[in-house]
Amino acid sequence: MAQTDSIRGWLTVAAAFLSMGVVFGVAYSFGAFFEPIAAEFGSGSGATSVVFSFTAFCWFVLGSVSGRAADRFGPRPVLLIGAVALAAGLLATATVTRLWVGYLTYGLGVGIAVACGYVPMVAAVSGWFDRRRGIALAVAVAGIGVGTLAGAPLAAALIDAHGWRRTEVVFGLGGALLLLACAAVAQRPPEAHGDPPLPVRALVRTGAFRSLYASTLLASLALFVPFVFLPAFASGIGVSPVLAAGLVGAIGMASVPGRLAIGGLADRIGRIRTYQISYAIIAVSFPFWLVATSFPVLLVFATVLGVGYGGWVALQPAVVAEVFGLRGLGGLVGLIYTAGGIGALFGPPAAGALIDLTGGYRWSIAAAMLCGVGAFAALLPLGRGGSPTSPQRC
Repeated sequence: MAQTDSIRGWLTVAAAFLSMGVVFGVAYSFGAFFEPIAAEFGSGSGATSVVFSFTAFCWFVLGSVSGRAADRFGPRPVLLIGAVALAAGLLATATVTRLWVGYLTYGLGVGIAVACGYVPMVAAVSGWFDRRRGIALAVAVAGIGVGTLAGAPLAAALIDAHGWRRTEVVFGLGGALLLLACAAVAQRPPEAHGDPPLPVRALVRTGAFRSLYASTLLASLALFVPFVFLPAFASGIGVSPVLAAGLVGAIGMASVPGRLAIGGLADRIGRIRTYQISYAIIAVSFPFWLVATSFPVLLVFATVLGVGYGGWVALQPAVVAEVFGLRGLGGLVGLIYTAGGIGALFGPPAAGALIDLTGGYRWSIAAAMLCGVGAFAALLPLGRGGSPTSPQRC
């Protein structure tokens, strides 16, 4: 029987690191594509941002499907599906002549790829570890930060040299090959023991689930606004396109030490408390963007946001496992991530509509900041008194 905290588990961590780096590197590079796509199709900020919003909605909502599939079949076949979807979606996007077609090709292709490369892998890593689960998850999800760091600047450089359509082809083929390599290495974790997960109807009545779901929804409304609009905002105040795209990379770069440091802090003061601190950091980052008029201040914003975002992503699967147990973890994490899908679907388009309406970014930034504060407030009841999974009626 396979043992937890073993070399096979660390091989799965390596596969998870790479798969998350690939899929999120592609997804979070969209800010570099934003202005070229808007210019070619003559679309406004709201309409163009729907490409990313629909993509994020797909990966969050489909995470519940891919999580259940991984619980049943293991991560390998799910990663293979993700590789096919990424290649097909981006190759098709490179040929579109209408923006609404790009919503479907990019949104479904990248959305399915992220759903297959993320939720199943965090569930697999969680299942392979017991004593060292926190640090294993922190290392695995650090791939998101590395991918975000590399993806946006690489996309900006390729777009400048070859155009956005050829860049989509390069990302599609290269990303699919890397996901195939991840599938070859990833291994199914040992069978989890313990009580079976609560039925969904009972689960959604628990105070812990409501707190996790509401905080994820509000944080997602805030988080994806800078991923879409920060490069364009920076360009508007005179920052070069590559440096502007690099701000998204800076979020990713800051999230890597953020994930590792916050993972270590969680071992000392508790996962739930550290998770709440991560949300507080996200909330306090947005005032920097609100007052920014120069690249250094934007870099401070990206760095602070990245630290909080890194802690959120690193700890959420571990917090869910601590509160609800390991049985059915993939499906449960995916269910909570549907809140992220709703936030991603409505956040950037609403921000884009405000930008088009007001002719500036400040109202959208302020709204995102309020959502970040609300997300932190929604998380405060988690872990206070009683059994975290005891049903509570409204």
